Amino acid sequence: MAIPPRPARPASWYRASVAVELGDCPPLAGERRADVCVIGGGITGCSAALHLAERGYSVVLLEAGEIGHGASGRSGGHILPGLGTDIATVEKALGRVRAREIWEMSREAVRLTAARVERHAIPCELAWGYLHAAVTPRQVRELEAFRERMARDYDDTALSLLEGDALRQHVVSDAYPAALFDAEGGHLHPLNYTLGLARAARRAGAAIHEHSAAVELRRGEPATVVTARGRVVADSVVHGTNAYPTGLMPELSGRIMRVANYMIATAPLSEAQAARVLPQNDALSDANFVLDYYRLSADRRLIFGGEVSYDGREPRHLIARMDAKIARLFPVLEGVPIVYRWGGDVAITLDRAPDIGRLGPNIYYAQGYSGHGMALAGLAGQLLAEAIAGQRERFDAFAAMPHRRFPGGRLLRTPLLVLATRYYQLRDLL
Repeated sequence: MAIPPRPARPASWYRASVAVELGDCPPLAGERRADVCVIGGGITGCSAALHLAERGYSVVLLEAGEIGHGASGRSGGHILPGLGTDIATVEKALGRVRAREIWEMSREAVRLTAARVERHAIPCELAWGYLHAAVTPRQVRELEAFRERMARDYDDTALSLLEGDALRQHVVSDAYPAALFDAEGGHLHPLNYTLGLARAARRAGAAIHEHSAAVELRRGEPATVVTARGRVVADSVVHGTNAYPTGLMPELSGRIMRVANYMIATAPLSEAQAARVLPQNDALSDANFVLDYYRLSADRRLIFGGEVSYDGREPRHLIARMDAKIARLFPVLEGVPIVYRWGGDVAITLDRAPDIGRLGPNIYYAQGYSGHGMALAGLAGQLLAEAIAGQRERFDAFAAMPHRRFPGGRLLRTPLLVLATRYYQLRDLL
């Protein structure tokens, strides 16, 4: 049975500022035959559909709601190298050589994003520059140790530690003693980017059907994916619904947790105000376990995200807490109205590494990007297409990563995760 959806949430600023016309994507009706059926119309699914169609495969993509309905169209829009976990986690599990391969592919994911934006002329406000900001002295030491390790062991010299006046040239706030600056990272309008991928996939020949939830998967060679009004018979199936699981793959049950994040968008700032917030137009996230992250839009709105919920219910005093954070960070924004508030779900794995793999000979999946999905999901779509085409070396590098279920079973899983999160929140204060 499919997992019940979260309650409806307010429309995002992204939905109100769509610049990509996708056209009609009617619900699936009747039977279709395809080389590949893709389930999920976020970045994973749209990327896989695009790469497969460009390789000459016939593709049918099924989306339960609308393209970009989930985190792909509601997130902070940060495009970052790396994973949701420390690279040491990957190195411990797979060794230094494989960890280096995965790290380089995460950097490739950012370049892939930029190449797609340019090639398909996607109007998604792509901009460069990213800050990973320390809040405590301990985090400063950890960021510097990370920079040194990446240069020494991974030949990644793109990171620089900024402090004092050098840091204030990028973010004008007293909240951060230091930050790592990464010129390879950046940000974009996530919904326009996702819609742009879907548009490119259609132009390459993929068929896209919105409001076509997959309700049954009949495994076999070929496999059959059933919706309320039709079905797709396909040689291979790609499952890419991430934080919106279908329940079609019980083997994956418990390997991700849905975590709700919350976002706001202010009214447009003046040029003077923007210059006293993020003068270089960088994206920023802090180094806390439950982190805050933000950037400016092309029309100079502050797009700010943070806070978490594990059961889909809005946290107590959410509005007051988020507004107070912005006021502490940027007193210059006093009086600037917040005109949009929304939320959305991301999927995390137990070790925060993405879960990419195959079930049987022809069922592929990717999930659990743990906050790094804007770039990694696009790469995952390419890796899934490569694997279906018989080129599995890069796919296998990620698939080799071991993944365990969250402890506690269905009843205790969420309370245990809440307790663990509170521990790390207390540690962030040290």
